[in-house]
Amino acid sequence: MGFKCGIVGLPNVGKSTLFNALTETAAAQAANYPFCTIEPNVGNVGVPDARLDKLAAIASSQKIIETQLAFVDIAGLVRGASKGEGLGNQFLGNIREVDAIVHVLRCFENGDVTHVEGKVDPIADAETVETELMLSDLESLEKRVPNLAKKAAQGDKESKIAASVLGQALELLRDGKPARLTEPKDAEEARVLSQAQLITAKPVLYVCNVDEGDAASGNAHSARVFEKAKAEGAEAVVVSAAIEAEIATMPAEDRGEFLAELGLAETGLARVITAGYKLLHLLTFFTVGPKEARAWTVHAGATAPQAAGEIHTDFEKGFIRAETIAYDDYVALGGEAKARESGKLRAEGKAYVVHDGDVMHFLHS
Repeated sequence: MGFKCGIVGLPNVGKSTLFNALTETAAAQAANYPFCTIEPNVGNVGVPDARLDKLAAIASSQKIIETQLAFVDIAGLVRGASKGEGLGNQFLGNIREVDAIVHVLRCFENGDVTHVEGKVDPIADAETVETELMLSDLESLEKRVPNLAKKAAQGDKESKIAASVLGQALELLRDGKPARLTEPKDAEEARVLSQAQLITAKPVLYVCNVDEGDAASGNAHSARVFEKAKAEGAEAVVVSAAIEAEIATMPAEDRGEFLAELGLAETGLARVITAGYKLLHLLTFFTVGPKEARAWTVHAGATAPQAAGEIHTDFEKGFIRAETIAYDDYVALGGEAKARESGKLRAEGKAYVVHDGDVMHFLHS
């Protein structure tokens, strides 16, 4: 499954530079003026996972297939976007289609790179973007909620559910708070809220774009962003787009040494993915064999049949059982055969909830 993240932010904060680096392409033009990204560029990248390489080595798999993560580089937003300023309408339409918002914030000082607001203040930048998103959601709900309330009063069950949860979201927006603070009382309300496609209901990952020298520990600007993220229940990571751009041009074998020299244990891409998985409550399971070792992504809480459905819908429909080995057991015992002999291979039924790292083989009709 993977997930689709929309990279947003004010112009000239490093969005396109980061996108190019993360996807190792030059698909998005990075330039020192607003609106250099006109159409949303989409880049699919493999999710790095050292466990997959380990499993493939044990099983002598001919091919390794990583799960995919999609990044969408969306045109820069400016004040007034909710009223159509700049590329506002296009921006808002594109952002509704993503699973999570990766909000890039400028946390570096550089007189050669202009700032659309004239000063470096990542908190103010975040508030500018969020205000425009909230205004867009507010306009949408102020049209929809009264109509739903009328239908609810006439006894329509679906409208009553929608009026309740979207009414709560509307009140939050009127108070200047994002719709993601809405608290659905049950699964039905949660479904309605999700289907409403409110931009501010989407989870947010703040990416603090810093200078190379601050990539390992951040700076005063990024510290403020982390405080904001913590208060909101969001996630935040520190990334240097300049470093990521340099890494993208290097041979894979040279990247580890380069990162170590900078005091970094992993790339910015890896940090973004880790934070994104946490934000969206995702986990990875594996299928392993001589032909291929492959990683798959499901939401936490997914059952074995739902995991099977990620491979093929017929697997979910005809699910019989899942032969499952925990990753640590697979590695410690050297593969499926020894795991089976040691009683570490389990036959799990329809109610089994998938654990991160499970190595699974599905039997189906």
